[in-house]
Amino acid sequence: MNKTLRTIRSALLWMASGIHFGVVGTFLVLLGLCIDPRRNDWPQRLFFRNIMRIAGAKLEVHKSAGFDPNRTSLFICNHVNIFDPFVVYSVIPQFLRGFELESHFSVPIYGWMMGWFGNVPVPVTPSREKFAIMMERAKEAFDSGTSLIAFAEGSRTRDGHVHEFKKGVFNLAQKFGVPIVPMSIVGSYEFFRTGSWMLTPGRITVYLHDTIDTSKVGRSEVDDLRQRVQDIVSAPVEEAIRARENS
Repeated sequence: MNKTLRTIRSALLWMASGIHFGVVGTFLVLLGLCIDPRRNDWPQRLFFRNIMRIAGAKLEVHKSAGFDPNRTSLFICNHVNIFDPFVVYSVIPQFLRGFELESHFSVPIYGWMMGWFGNVPVPVTPSREKFAIMMERAKEAFDSGTSLIAFAEGSRTRDGHVHEFKKGVFNLAQKFGVPIVPMSIVGSYEFFRTGSWMLTPGRITVYLHDTIDTSKVGRSEVDDLRQRVQDIVSAPVEEAIRARENS
């Protein structure tokens, strides 16, 4: 397909998904004011899946044998692009909320949804007080049976590779003894690259790896845990990159 046709296709996909996001997203925010989010979960998941479909992405999920879908967990995933939240909310089979930068909560519609639905704000300028508040909100979520998703790199990839994970979320998991589920998103970088506006319809494959128990992890072992999870998350991503380069 030549560049002109790709540009027209991308513009149409953005238009269609943007209209869907604006209309349905606003409706869900209003619905969330009246109905408990747990009872309102299925239309949110449908909305997220439809955003991906309309934008041209086909989702495929692989669950490891050791993945426990019934345990409240901290999901840790690579960060590819702005579609990541729609991908993870579409495929994780339990009630889920996420860590979001504080600044994102002021974004029209999207930010309102994040706030009303109980996502955990992450301070842009960290301080001891703000970090304590974030930890407390995370603990409240786990105690209520709500799993959380964290993009441990802290920023979106610019080259498709998985970059070094920050240590903060692993300190949180160790402190509360919350199980970790490593999660890999493969194919999303080819679908949409940060820094460009072109959409390339295709398949996005998500891997939900074995659940890792952290109840016996000591503080001195947190960095080893961080590296272990990073290696698990990055493995299928790097394998796909090598396969593409060799094809």
